[in-house]
Amino acid sequence: MKNKFYSLLTGTSNLRMRMLWFFFISFVAGMLISLAIPRLSEIYSVNLLVVLISFIVPFFCLFFFLTRHIIRYVVEMASGLNVIAQGKLQYRVPVKRKDELGDIAVNINAMAGKLEDQISRERQMEKAKLELITGVSHDLRTPLTSIIGYLDLLKDKAYQDEEEHDRFVGNTYNKALQLKLLIDDLFAYTRLTTNEVKPEAVKIDLRELLVQLLVELEPIARENKALLETVITKEPIISEVDPEMIRRAIDNLLMNALKFSLKPGVIRVTLAHDHDHMELSIENDGTPITKDKEGRLFERFYKADDSRTFQKFQSGSGLGLSIARSIVELHGGVLEHEHLSGHFVFRILLPLKG
Repeated sequence: MKNKFYSLLTGTSNLRMRMLWFFFISFVAGMLISLAIPRLSEIYSVNLLVVLISFIVPFFCLFFFLTRHIIRYVVEMASGLNVIAQGKLQYRVPVKRKDELGDIAVNINAMAGKLEDQISRERQMEKAKLELITGVSHDLRTPLTSIIGYLDLLKDKAYQDEEEHDRFVGNTYNKALQLKLLIDDLFAYTRLTTNEVKPEAVKIDLRELLVQLLVELEPIARENKALLETVITKEPIISEVDPEMIRRAIDNLLMNALKFSLKPGVIRVTLAHDHDHMELSIENDGTPITKDKEGRLFERFYKADDSRTFQKFQSGSGLGLSIARSIVELHGGVLEHEHLSGHFVFRILLPLKG
């Protein structure tokens, strides 16, 4: 009984009940003190005034004494709110009670945490926008500068013969194609990451799609001294997906493996499935990269090491892996990667629908 009474007074129970207890105890104490005052028989009005004073004074003194901890904590919370309002969102109000005031303190801290996270995300988005502008400017400027340079030579007829003229035209055309690919990648990435595009799902055979892509890749791989090794299930893998998106995701991974494989080298493609998932793995051996670079492989415009790029390939936009991951996630799948001493594995886990 003593513990329950102490609990009511010290803040481990409901705040409303505790305030009622404080009022009741103060009222009873005031009544007892007022009754103990000797009555003045001469003047009734004086007697009444004395009784009222003898009740009110101890009542309020005792009530404020019992509620001082609550008032002090309210002031502390108000001070904490003032600190948070000044922009110090990392500050947290101490949670010292298990009543309504404690709940208010918890909610204040939760509000400050959400505001801190929101501002942090906004800063990251702003930083990402600046990186996007920088990346686009750099990647578009390089081929554009080359195009302008070759066009100046052609305009001034600064070529020795027809053969050199054709070479200038061919180089200009190749740079224009590179510029178009960069713009297409940027446009695709922007649409995918802003949810402006939805998959147009149709039922297709994913195994057949992969085999077709490998047939198209074979002569390019052979030209670049890369051998394709495949372990592909013989059963059809039917699912409802956007064919163009999935084709682009797989093609980006295949071209990434071909671009960064050791020459001569081997690219291993494995396709398997169960009743509700498909797993596609693309492996290659290349130059080892650091953990920091490995963690940034899916960042937009990030290129792990330009020196690893085979010279016959044009420099990419650095968006290929980001686009592939966005497409896979848009279909409810996951794109994983592993790296161990120069051995790279990119794995698509895709749920089978329909």
